[in-house]
Amino acid sequence: MKKISLLLIAISTIISCKEVSKAEKEIVSEAPVEETIPDRSKDFPADIAAVFTAHGGIQTFDQQNTLVFELANPEGNEKHTTDLKTRHARIETDKFVIGFDGEEAWIIQDSTHFKGNPRFYHNLMFYFYAMPFVLGDEGISYEKVDDLQVGDTLYPGYKVSYGDGVGDSPKDNYFLYYDADSHKMKYLGYTVTFFSKESSEKISLIEYTDWSDVDGLLLPETLKWREYKESVVGDVRSERNFVNASASSEKLDLSLFRKPKEEKEDTM
Repeated sequence: MKKISLLLIAISTIISCKEVSKAEKEIVSEAPVEETIPDRSKDFPADIAAVFTAHGGIQTFDQQNTLVFELANPEGNEKHTTDLKTRHARIETDKFVIGFDGEEAWIIQDSTHFKGNPRFYHNLMFYFYAMPFVLGDEGISYEKVDDLQVGDTLYPGYKVSYGDGVGDSPKDNYFLYYDADSHKMKYLGYTVTFFSKESSEKISLIEYTDWSDVDGLLLPETLKWREYKESVVGDVRSERNFVNASASSEKLDLSLFRKPKEEKEDTM
């Protein structure tokens, strides 16, 4: 009897071990596989790749799904939230909300506090703030240009242009200038063609001064618009400050960027 009992116990133990082993294998096989984000550094000119590296690396940027920052304003900050993969956007203030759902830009406001064009504005500050990384988007070409001279200092630069049909303003051009030693971005020249839909020779110039570490990305704290005419950099005309910034791999529900159904305002 004892032998039979021992035999049954042994068989039961073997079966249990097999079941546990099988369960463990099932758990392992069902474990989520982490997505490997490729490093795109080799896809760019060496100088542009070095600028990305100086700001945390294009791979670090590609690993993020959401960027949030606030544009400081005495009347109340603007909170900008952007899905980095889809470029859906939402701008919130206590006076208006602007959103972009991938197709339409919309606005909700109790009055006419915001008098601009929601389609033009929904990603304007995002583009300036997320530099230089937005210059790593697909459909972009790079061309070396003459250095920008400011005082006695020369800043190497590249012209950045877009392929036909890329974005709302494919005829826009950007001019990225960086510090020759650190490779940190220093100036951004840009043209605006959203309204005319025609190429423009008028270049506005932004100086990037202060930087902060935002979850591994070096992003600006202050932007200064400078006078700029015939390649001569003049005085500061205005400036914008950014606070409460964060970058995250968390992907937000896209419903955040849709216009609430009960609202009646027109889309743009």
